[in-house]
Amino acid sequence: MFMTNEATRRILLVEDEKAIRDAVTAYLERENYWVTAVGDGQVALDEFEKHHFDLVILDLMLPHVTGEQVCRVIRDNSDVPIIMLTAKGEVEDRIIGLELGADDYLIKPFSPRELVARARALLRRVHADSEPQREVLDFGGLIIDVSGHKVLVNGEEIDLTASEFKLLTTLSRYPGRVYSRMELVEKVLGYDFEGYERTIDSHVKNLRAKIGDNPRHPRWLHTVHGVGYRFEDPTSANTSN
Repeated sequence: MFMTNEATRRILLVEDEKAIRDAVTAYLERENYWVTAVGDGQVALDEFEKHHFDLVILDLMLPHVTGEQVCRVIRDNSDVPIIMLTAKGEVEDRIIGLELGADDYLIKPFSPRELVARARALLRRVHADSEPQREVLDFGGLIIDVSGHKVLVNGEEIDLTASEFKLLTTLSRYPGRVYSRMELVEKVLGYDFEGYERTIDSHVKNLRAKIGDNPRHPRWLHTVHGVGYRFEDPTSANTSN
């Protein structure tokens, strides 16, 4: 465990392979992150309950409690960013992780430098405070407080992951504009991501479920078949279904 000052971000690293755990910890600490590294799913949940973490890096293959179970428990209680580590290369396995609420994933073997870069990018997106004025978008039942990082549906606050919130704000800032899936990958994830359209589809699916937007009769999030997605403002006279 390593601490430099109050501004240091705290990361929970959950990886059962000691060599990988030690290497990743060393790289993260070199960047002045405060790392709690564990090799067991149950221990990870115990640590998460006791401490505040800014990021979780989570291996899927864990003893006692699986990574999927750990992710599910964490996501039920927190919107902390999660990066999944997996030896499974199949697209469906990666999609499952994203549908559980993970914001990103890396397939083993991976470069610790790449993991640090992704962790830095994800933390920067979550904790960015560059808006000089408060930005609140109101779409009739859906209110997006961009500056406050809050979303309300019919007055009830909705918990979104960092990626889901970024996706929603990206689309909603320009109602009617069609974004391709690859445009959304770049704008939401910030780099060349290996999930392509299936990644964005999973985030849209989760987002629709949370804000109560029926994909068959969408109010806000519309699919443009063969292209991508657009956001519509139902309070605008120019809205088309």
